[in-house]
Amino acid sequence: MGIPFGLLYPFDRGEKLGKYILKRVLQFIPVFLGVTLILFALQNIVPGDPIKLIGGDKALPPSTELQLRIKYDLVKSDENGNAILDENGDPIPTDMWERYTHYMGGLLQGDLGSSYQRKLPVTEIFSAKYPYTIKLAVCAIVLEAIMGIGAGIISAVKRYSFWDVLVTLTTSVLVAVPAFWLGMILQLVFGVMLHVMPISGAGGASSQFQDWMHYVLPSVTLASVSTAYTARIMRSQLLDVMNQDYIRTAKAKGLSNRAIIVKHALKNALIPVVTYIGVDFGAMLSGAILTETVFNWPGVGYEIYRAITMRDWPIVMGGVTLIVVVVMVVNLLVDVSYAFLDPRIRFDGSNKGK
Repeated sequence: MGIPFGLLYPFDRGEKLGKYILKRVLQFIPVFLGVTLILFALQNIVPGDPIKLIGGDKALPPSTELQLRIKYDLVKSDENGNAILDENGDPIPTDMWERYTHYMGGLLQGDLGSSYQRKLPVTEIFSAKYPYTIKLAVCAIVLEAIMGIGAGIISAVKRYSFWDVLVTLTTSVLVAVPAFWLGMILQLVFGVMLHVMPISGAGGASSQFQDWMHYVLPSVTLASVSTAYTARIMRSQLLDVMNQDYIRTAKAKGLSNRAIIVKHALKNALIPVVTYIGVDFGAMLSGAILTETVFNWPGVGYEIYRAITMRDWPIVMGGVTLIVVVVMVVNLLVDVSYAFLDPRIRFDGSNKGK
């Protein structure tokens, strides 16, 4: 007597899940290499010498400048740490490929290099900054999920009503407004004119406001555009689901509109919304450069912005490397969760039922 297929299916699905995850991880490799190569190429294109910028207005002594270039592997050196000179007595710049190979070797060992300006390991810098980005992203994604899904449901249920028009108009405005401009308007109104909200920083002993209040304006700014898209997706998906045959069958059985929406329509309508929110959360975890810069937020995005202005390439490289890894991992988790939310999706790429 054979084993029923229903008992074999979980094992079969688990095997396909493992192959799917492995396939996605292998796909990440060329993406990761491509991003890091582009950044290394930009270092040679973007004007500005990071070593000369260390001294600020004062020029560094030639010997000090040369030692810094040797330290950061910008010029070739011998086994004793002395610069290798050409026939004219000038140090020989290290090729981009050599620096890239050196960087990738350190990256495989968990070493992102050291900052030119701050003289600290990049991993130490981001370990102090990343918690602020995570907390801001969590606040923003909760706001996006509650407001976006709620507004989309109201707009779909009360189609063509005042509330539907209000949601449509509001989301259109939020999509059109740049996030940095919205952030500055919120600072002007609630911070400068009304004096009820802090306009910068993440709180602390020197702040006149409670720490949680520092999250309000940045969270609203960061979640504004995404909330508008979430509401639009929720509305369109719910309207589409409400026209399906099984919804008409539920109505024919005499179920109330509330029961139909909550028990039948909402679950299927939420699948694309959950996917979008998951991907958006990955982007928020990567550091919102514009939002963090406007609010002087001590997170990953603001640190990368400062590093770009100072040509502090180890921080830029480390930050973008961190962003790429976070986005790829979150996207993988979203894809896997999507397949679990919708049983019709198969990890082998087939959507046909048995």
